[in-house]
Amino acid sequence: MLKESIKEYLSKVLECEFSLESPKDRNLAHFAMPCFSFAKELKLAPNKIAADFAEKLKNCEIFSSVEAVNAYVNFKLSNDFLDKLCKNALNNPEDFAKSPKKNYKILLEYVSANPTGPLHIGHARGAIYGDSLNKIAKHLGYTFDTEYYVNDAGNQIDLLGESVILAIRDFVLKENVEYPESFYGGEYMQELARIFYDKFKDDFINNKTKIASLAKDEVLKEIKQTLANARIKIDNYVSETAYYPKLEETLEKLKKSEATYLKDDKLYLASTKYGDDLDRVIVREDGRGTYLAADIVYHDDKLSRGYDKVINIWGADHHGYIARVKAAMSALGHDANNLEVILAQMVNLLKNGQPYKMSKRKGNVILFSDVLDDIGVDALRYIFISKRCDSPLEFDVDEFKKQDNSNPIFYINYAHARIHQIFAKANKNFNDVINVSLSNFKDENALNLLFDALALNDVLEDAFNSRTLSKLCDYLKQIASSFHKIYNETRVIGHENEEQYLKIFAQVALCIKTGFSLIGINAVSRMEKE
Repeated sequence: MLKESIKEYLSKVLECEFSLESPKDRNLAHFAMPCFSFAKELKLAPNKIAADFAEKLKNCEIFSSVEAVNAYVNFKLSNDFLDKLCKNALNNPEDFAKSPKKNYKILLEYVSANPTGPLHIGHARGAIYGDSLNKIAKHLGYTFDTEYYVNDAGNQIDLLGESVILAIRDFVLKENVEYPESFYGGEYMQELARIFYDKFKDDFINNKTKIASLAKDEVLKEIKQTLANARIKIDNYVSETAYYPKLEETLEKLKKSEATYLKDDKLYLASTKYGDDLDRVIVREDGRGTYLAADIVYHDDKLSRGYDKVINIWGADHHGYIARVKAAMSALGHDANNLEVILAQMVNLLKNGQPYKMSKRKGNVILFSDVLDDIGVDALRYIFISKRCDSPLEFDVDEFKKQDNSNPIFYINYAHARIHQIFAKANKNFNDVINVSLSNFKDENALNLLFDALALNDVLEDAFNSRTLSKLCDYLKQIASSFHKIYNETRVIGHENEEQYLKIFAQVALCIKTGFSLIGINAVSRMEKE
């Protein structure tokens, strides 16, 4: 919003469209406007255009300096303008870095793990990324709804019921049981076995279908609890089974668009017509719909609900699945560009440099809940946002337990806590410095820090639009680094400009607190080591 407000101001003065860049050296300029694009229209050299624009803008009150440098116009914002923005932010902290309400609706479907076992660490990455995307989108003014697609039909649910039956025979009745290779194993199956033996007693063998359904509900309950422990709440849970009655209607629509054909008693989706590399079976020889068939019905429904964009977060192993779903949506008359798929890449966990121990409860994977218990929700959320979702991630959990500056969560939180500590030593609170004037304040490093701390909205817009939420983590680290440098070089308490420094630090604290909250982390006001 900072950059947009500057562009809006410049547009009124220059009466033309242009772009603004952000120089890395804040001492050089806060913003730079390249003038190359005007050369053809104005029939002038870019450096001459830059000089003309600089002349027009040199008396603008929001700039402390306007300078033509080669083919660029460099701007530095005035102290009074930065002060005005800071005062408004500190007076309205709940609205800081928010964008106006947008007329744009988005539906996000994420996690959607099969309800046949606890969530593992691979699910955690998409879950945390999706929840943070949700928080940021709402802060930026989007209508943003979230959904979990429960795969409660098909072979995996039947297998869950059979697995519970076998577990009852093994762990409750102590029978000698042979397990098939596809069996769902781990200690959680023992827990389910005890629950359902207590419920059905010796009649359990005749209630396999009911046990399968109830076991699915138990697993889903645990999934929801794990998500809640990670500060994730999904708005809506939808059932795959609920979409089956709509299958025939959807198939008819596909047939009318000549997007299906019969071959070897199977119904195929002619997805190669729409860019897929193969045609796909959607109804088997026995008349049962495939997993893709249910997904087609579900996505047809999602794209028919009036959303401008429908986003899915899938595991990286679903890469080849994207084209077939988009093909089906095109065949049904939807704009497939309105379906966006974000792939969450694999996660490799270490502990003290060694592979992280697999969970006994699940049997062969690392559980989301185990890692939450190990390093805490703040650390886990930060880790999964700090790298691009579409890049493989490896991390050592012990690195994020360290209470020193090598741990980025500690480092950023320490900046926030230090600010509160300084205010306590000064016997002041944030409200005491809101009206302090920055007009004659001269510390360029502190003013540049203020500028950066006011730019959170611009960072959020960039992070959201590029789907690269790691940009927010990088930004918060940079803010913390700049603050720590000033803190270490300047004795603020007792300084002749103590109140001006405190006002800028209050803005930094608001920036960190707001940025952390948007990735689901609670900024702390006091560190344990203090």
